[in-house]
Amino acid sequence: MSEQQAIEAVVHLYVEGMTFANEAALRKAFHPQSTVIGHYEHAVEWLTRDEFIAAITAEGAAPPGTQPYMDITMIDVAGDAAMAKVTDEFAGMRFTDYLSMLKIDGRWTIVNKLYYLHS
Repeated sequence: MSEQQAIEAVVHLYVEGMTFANEAALRKAFHPQSTVIGHYEHAVEWLTRDEFIAAITAEGAAPPGTQPYMDITMIDVAGDAAMAKVTDEFAGMRFTDYLSMLKIDGRWTIVNKLYYLHS
C-alpha cells in the first residue's frame, strides 16, 4: 500500500466513524492527544479526541445503508508528516476538514483536525 493509500484509508475510517457514530473507528483514526478545532454555533470549539467522539456518538449514527459523503481534495506528504483536505457531511452539515497526520510506529494517525462548517 502506498503512503497516499494508507492516508486515504485513515480518512475513510474517520468519515465512516463519524457517519455511523463508530467510536472504535474514530479512536483508531485519531491519536489520543489529538485536537479538533473550528467555529461551531458562533464560537470557537476546541475539543480533545474524547470530547469529539462523545459529541459524535451523542448525535447518533446515520441510518443503515447511508453512503458517507467524502471528497478528498488534497493529500500532501513530507516524510512522516501529511495533510489531507476533505469535504464531508455529518448530521446534515457540510464541513471542510484539514487533517494533520503523523506516521507513528508505521501507522498514519490524525493528530489535529481543523474544520470549517459551511453555512
